[in-house]
Amino acid sequence: MATTQQSSTKQDILQYLLKHSQATAGQLSEILEVSPQAIRRHLKDLEADDMVVYSVPENSGMGRPQHIYHLSPGGKEYLQRSATKVSGGYGEFAVSLLDTLAETVGREQVKTILQKQWERKAQEYQEKVGQGCLEERVATLVELRKAEGFMAEFRPVEEKDDGHEGNHGFLFMEHTCAISNVAESFPSVCGHELEMFAAILPDCSVQRTHWLIDGQHRCVYLIKKN
Repeated sequence: MATTQQSSTKQDILQYLLKHSQATAGQLSEILEVSPQAIRRHLKDLEADDMVVYSVPENSGMGRPQHIYHLSPGGKEYLQRSATKVSGGYGEFAVSLLDTLAETVGREQVKTILQKQWERKAQEYQEKVGQGCLEERVATLVELRKAEGFMAEFRPVEEKDDGHEGNHGFLFMEHTCAISNVAESFPSVCGHELEMFAAILPDCSVQRTHWLIDGQHRCVYLIKKN
């Protein structure tokens, strides 16, 4: 996988595929306002760099087959490293350290340590998030997560969102996970994160609707006032 910085358009393509899971060259051309020829050239380069892959629908019909592009594992790793701006070796070091602790003091003790860590982080977050309106607090939470290497964003719930009632809360989304290496070995950290979000928004219900560890392309939390 190439590790050099990608051009602005290539970066935009990767970011779009990360957030939306898939797209055709035509869709990318229209959304990014770049010519179809340039988009196809960028996609070819990204494919050569092992950043994207494509599939061909069975019902593509006659003529030129339509390619549907997705991020490759290499593309996801590149974006994660770009978001954290540190080597992935730190994640590997954290997992190695926790594994060593588990061997030394036992896995249950490690779970207790992780829970204490998230309780402390919840307190730090709560002090920074404050007591403003819900939209302001969620916006602050997004900025805190971005500062820690998560590719985060939020938006109001809409009618189209999986049967959720519109205009009654927010969807908080994390497209990359700065602790993915740890979460794969110690899934309990994801539970602690959910508890942390609930703790810093005590007047809200917080529900995880999508989960990266389950193979979905992002983590999504539905946040509603009680």
